[in-house]
Amino acid sequence: MIYRELGNTGLKVSEIGLGCEGFAEENCAMTKKLFDAAEIAGVNYFDLYTSNPNVRKAVGEALCNRREKFIAQSHICSVWQNGQYKRTRKLSEVKAGFEESLEQLQTNYIDVGTIHYCDALDDWQTIVTGGILDYVQELKSAGKIRHIGLSSHNPQVALKAVESGAIEVLMFSVNPCYDLLPASEDVEQLWNEENYAGKLTNMDPDRQKLYETCQRSGVGITVMKCFGGGDLLDAELSPAGVALTAHQCIHYALSRPGVACVLAGAHSVEQFNQSVAYENASADEKDYATTFASFPKISWQGHCVYCSHCAPCVKKIDIASVTKFLHLTDAQKSVPETVREHYAALKNHAGECIQCGVCETRCPFGVNIRENMKRAAEVFGY
Repeated sequence: MIYRELGNTGLKVSEIGLGCEGFAEENCAMTKKLFDAAEIAGVNYFDLYTSNPNVRKAVGEALCNRREKFIAQSHICSVWQNGQYKRTRKLSEVKAGFEESLEQLQTNYIDVGTIHYCDALDDWQTIVTGGILDYVQELKSAGKIRHIGLSSHNPQVALKAVESGAIEVLMFSVNPCYDLLPASEDVEQLWNEENYAGKLTNMDPDRQKLYETCQRSGVGITVMKCFGGGDLLDAELSPAGVALTAHQCIHYALSRPGVACVLAGAHSVEQFNQSVAYENASADEKDYATTFASFPKISWQGHCVYCSHCAPCVKKIDIASVTKFLHLTDAQKSVPETVREHYAALKNHAGECIQCGVCETRCPFGVNIRENMKRAAEVFGY
């Protein structure tokens, strides 16, 4: 298992994490089975968005005698009332729900306390002014949560939260179909077939800016909906009209700036292990670029997706990483110190490019790589 830095939190998390979608299976007996499989695989990060008390208790039992082996991302503002889930911004309900969750989970702290499901700008404002953010910051000061997170599907709202400086971890929906759509306060638009009916071209700029801002600001991204609820794995259901593999979906998400962990939901140990198998998959099995190029309704022409099809470079330049760092400076319109340091750490730099153009003959998307290398050399100075 490969472990990544979760932004600036200081936590090192497995790049494959455990989603909670299947925890309720078999009257919650599946919870322990999935945690056992996670421990064997070296997975140390999990998400718990559900407020179902039976699931929470099952997670608490599954963590018994091994709490320190797992980093818990658990949601605040997700409560259980009258036998069903409810998202709330009522402070009294939020407080009671959080304390109840600690008891059910048999723990006295949560590693990443995640403000649940914020997709509207006015909702973010309510969180800021209505006491929710203050309460979460109090929980952090008291040691009941270690870091503050937020879950969202809307890149404009997520960016607002990240730019506030209050959020350390962002749980966000990342996959190559959702990334094409403009921001919306209606999450249903992400899987509305009408939005994919026409020709779609390249990544939505708000989403690109969000990922790059997270990378630059040290906000770690944990990924939900990597498989689009399974739709991307089925040609008949996929908005792209072409099926992707689980490995391709995971690799795409892990290639985005700022991403630390992909949370793989599973309804069986076998499904979970299929996601974990990504760690031993070949480069060909992970490669998503050729499939992207075959999408009938989607064009990534001229847009670098960091797929590394351009490699190997005759001067051993890591072209995908150089391009990613260049894009980070474009978003900031300056060279942030962290980006400069990461660029400096590369063994070879854009200034070494001899403009041979061999890389461009391999690119499935017609990216002007030589121009990018020229610009990178100018921006970074070498």
